[in-house]
Amino acid sequence: MSTPIDVKSVNSIRVLAADAIQKANSGHPGLPLGAAPMAYELWAKHMKHNPANPKWENRDRFILSGGHGSALLYSLLHFFGYGITIEDMKNFRQLGSKTPGHPEYGHTVGVEATTGPLGAGMAMAVGMAMAEKHLAATFNKDGYDIVDHYTFVLGGDGCMMEGISYEAFSLAGTLGLGKLIVLYDSNNISIEGSTDIAFKENVRARCEAFGFHTQLVEDGNDLDAIGAAIEAAKAVTDKPSLIEIKTKIGAGCPAKEGKASAHGEPLGVENVAALRANLGIEDNGAFVLPQDVYENFKQISSAKASDEEEWNALFADYCKTFPEMKQLWDAYHDKDNAKALYDLDDFWNTCDKPEATRNVSSKILNIVKNVVPNLFGGAADLAPSTKTYMSDMGDFSAENPAGKNVHFGIRELAMAAIGNGIALHGGLRPYVSTFFVFSDYVKPMARLSALMGVPNIYVLTHDSIGVGEDGPTHEPIEQLAMLRSMPNFYVYRPADATECAAAWYYALNKQDAPTALVLSRQNLPQLDGSSEDALKGAYILEDSVKDTPDAIIIATGSEVSLAVAAKAELAEAGIDVRVVSMPSMDVFEDQPDEYKELVLPKNVTARVAVEALSEFGWGKYIGLNGEFVGMKSFGASAPGNLLFDHFGITKDAVVAAVKKTLA
Repeated sequence: MSTPIDVKSVNSIRVLAADAIQKANSGHPGLPLGAAPMAYELWAKHMKHNPANPKWENRDRFILSGGHGSALLYSLLHFFGYGITIEDMKNFRQLGSKTPGHPEYGHTVGVEATTGPLGAGMAMAVGMAMAEKHLAATFNKDGYDIVDHYTFVLGGDGCMMEGISYEAFSLAGTLGLGKLIVLYDSNNISIEGSTDIAFKENVRARCEAFGFHTQLVEDGNDLDAIGAAIEAAKAVTDKPSLIEIKTKIGAGCPAKEGKASAHGEPLGVENVAALRANLGIEDNGAFVLPQDVYENFKQISSAKASDEEEWNALFADYCKTFPEMKQLWDAYHDKDNAKALYDLDDFWNTCDKPEATRNVSSKILNIVKNVVPNLFGGAADLAPSTKTYMSDMGDFSAENPAGKNVHFGIRELAMAAIGNGIALHGGLRPYVSTFFVFSDYVKPMARLSALMGVPNIYVLTHDSIGVGEDGPTHEPIEQLAMLRSMPNFYVYRPADATECAAAWYYALNKQDAPTALVLSRQNLPQLDGSSEDALKGAYILEDSVKDTPDAIIIATGSEVSLAVAAKAELAEAGIDVRVVSMPSMDVFEDQPDEYKELVLPKNVTARVAVEALSEFGWGKYIGLNGEFVGMKSFGASAPGNLLFDHFGITKDAVVAAVKKTLA
């Protein structure tokens, strides 16, 4: 049963959030004021967490999907003792503060995910719940539920309107994610006013159709009703749960409650004072909250530590009773396990004949799975085409949660976010896959991967006009430039099996950024000069006879073989050329200046780049006098080999471009 100190604590969360937003003169008070009761009830009485150890493996996860309401989350972290100080609250939305405008993973202790775009948190929560379900199936033994926690996510009408929540919830229902609980802050208000102008659907009915267990709490201030609903949701083990909680945006502020203006602007000094008075919180100045409230939170936080103490004892006993499982647990949590691949000959020598890099990738993936046991992933209904299925690993499903192959369905946007959630959860190395042209659907969540620095691996196949007959809708042109333009996002477009192995090795050992592997549909020859130097992003594949080449040809992927053929013809004409394979611009840029000068000496200005995609971004390497052989338009529908001739991406075109730069 709720007590007066519970109500006072809720109201103190509201006031602290309002104070922070008012001082910054920027922010979104509506959600914190409306959702404070459900957040307090959850964190104080139903969520398993230990502020003294925010990274405890078996904690319940909480994501604020409506990230604009970040002042709510920061207030919770402050009161529960996660290290957010009053000074941090005073610096809300200021440069370098621990309390930025939207929650940022890795920046603020206790923030489980970066939630900027609405709905993204919903999909990442699905990923976390999938990770929990799979790890529980892998490790738990009778009497030893060492992986046993819930994923809670809080969001509002905006999150429910975004298509990503539809995609993610549909999969969550299919997979029977019984430990996913969604708290729906339902206030029928968005920026433009009443949601009735654009959103009249029955969200609970929609989620029931997805396979959710649903409940309605009529009064968002009723802590007991909210608590009962959370416990009822926990009791349903075979379905995810949605709890719709009816709230009022800006609750407690007489002049703003229930109004769209409460959403995204400070309440105003007079309204903050009125809020305090209305809620019964004594006004001793901004950021001054009652001491008995702090004592309440301190007692709650101290009690939370016992959850981890009990788990630590259980885990220690588990390790003694099942030493082979302790060994597996350590392997799952060993971030360096992929380094063993470097010394495996089979990893580097997967084929000796022309083969599509998507096929090569499949062979490599099925070597990797035996070295990296926590590999977990799949495709957006395209595994037979992207070649991303791990043999003998089973399919992850409601009936077989121990399976490692994930069928995401045709849901590229949610797939990428779910992959982020799996990575954020810990214990698993996720990969996701689709056709490269559909990276347009993937990109917003790939951007979050880069922002958060999580090592989600993107396997993107059918990488150019080589797709052929499917035509321009399926032939990527500008997508490579798009991905390369993102900070902290690494892109590999390998030319053969050796470079493909290097791409996988790099991706699996990159711990602080996502990597995309961009792979061909058509067969590519194995190149005599390719080597593990591909791990440096670019390297000299075939050098000139002279110390200083007459010209340099830089190519990637399927076009590297064209560069090699052009070099041979140019040699007959007395032109001495160096061929540089550049599978990854991003990785090359991370190399020392000395190495970059060795590969691309500044005094050689006659340069040609060859890539069957957009020219955008190549100017840095070919300069004002360089030439580009590639795509300057969308593709066409025809056999792939004919399209390369049609668009002038040929050996003869490369030869002519080199001669032009020298002229």
